[in-house]
Amino acid sequence: MAVTKNLETLSLTIEIQNGVDKTGDPTYAKKTFANVKSDVNIENVYAVADAIKGILSAKTRSYFLNETSSIVQG
Repeated sequence: MAVTKNLETLSLTIEIQNGVDKTGDPTYAKKTFANVKSDVNIENVYAVADAIKGILSAKTRSYFLNETSSIVQG
């Protein structure tokens, strides 16, 4: 039987600097924004992440698009 992947949710995560460790290297926390539309244009997601970055006082590192899918056999 075939296995199917069904997209359930998408969310945008941005890594935001929240301090430094004992050696002076930056540490990061992740801020997640839920309920991204499944048919979203990826360039628009990046533009939103960049806009959020622009208003933050802390530095950011990476953007992630998180996908949660169910897999079913049938």
